[in-house]
Amino acid sequence: MIGQIIKQISNQYTILTHDNKLIEAIARGKLRYIELDGQSSFYQSVSSKTKKEMKHQQISPKVGDIVTYTFVSDHYVIQDIQPRKTDLYRPDIANVDQLFLVFSATSPEFSFVLLDKFLTVLSSYELNIVIILTKTDKVNDKDIQALTSRLDYYKHMGYEYLRLNAKTLEDKDVLLKMLTNHVSVIAGQTGVGKSTLLNGLIPNLNLATQEISKALGRGKHTTRHTELYPLNGGLIADTPGFSKLSFEQFDIEALNVAFKDFNQYKPSCKFQSCAHIHEPSCGVKEALDKGLIMQSRYDNYVSFYNEIKSVKRKY
Repeated sequence: MIGQIIKQISNQYTILTHDNKLIEAIARGKLRYIELDGQSSFYQSVSSKTKKEMKHQQISPKVGDIVTYTFVSDHYVIQDIQPRKTDLYRPDIANVDQLFLVFSATSPEFSFVLLDKFLTVLSSYELNIVIILTKTDKVNDKDIQALTSRLDYYKHMGYEYLRLNAKTLEDKDVLLKMLTNHVSVIAGQTGVGKSTLLNGLIPNLNLATQEISKALGRGKHTTRHTELYPLNGGLIADTPGFSKLSFEQFDIEALNVAFKDFNQYKPSCKFQSCAHIHEPSCGVKEALDKGLIMQSRYDNYVSFYNEIKSVKRKY
């Protein structure tokens, strides 16, 4: 039997079966990736090389995993895990193909540094990324206009953005259409309103929410685990919030690729290995001087470049 894990608490897993039933299961001692004959509606294909490597890797199941399970004595047991199409660490979830990055207009303040860091770290995954701006009812029109004018730059890069708040959910219908036939995850800094957003989308969900601490300037973690919820023909997950991302598993070459708004200007660089920092005749810096690249994007690139070099030196 085959299904998808939609919830995990400790070593207990909730599985959505192929006929849309929910069962509780535990995992057997040692799990391996397997490839089933045929391709069910759950099956996500990956390269044959990746499948071969995965088959010999002992892993633990996580939310989003496609698994085979059986009934033993008086309980269900997860036997094996199919190859993961995507495997995210923060948030810790598998087989997601769409990610909603949630940022609030205020409390906490919108951070373009954090946005660029998110987009950089996530650049190696095949994900449709949508930026969601929340709490738009708590700031004035002038500030909203300033935010959205900068977000238009990201829209030209291919990142759609939506405006939502707990009262009106302005772009709710657009968001619901995006969910159809996708496994989506909501991610973002603690306190930006991820759980509030899901409560507005799914009636009677009643996820716990928490106001931002005025003393600390950030929220408390109200989501303690990752869980997928069926919604509008797809699945969507709320995840525990966090306040820090690191580049421990990132390198300089990947950073250069991640800033895709630089790509059209790279051919004008004098050096093929141009880092766009101190090199002469740099096409990226020339585009920056002409106002074709947003200053904060370039500043964040330089900051991330230095951070990555610093991390690599420690190791």
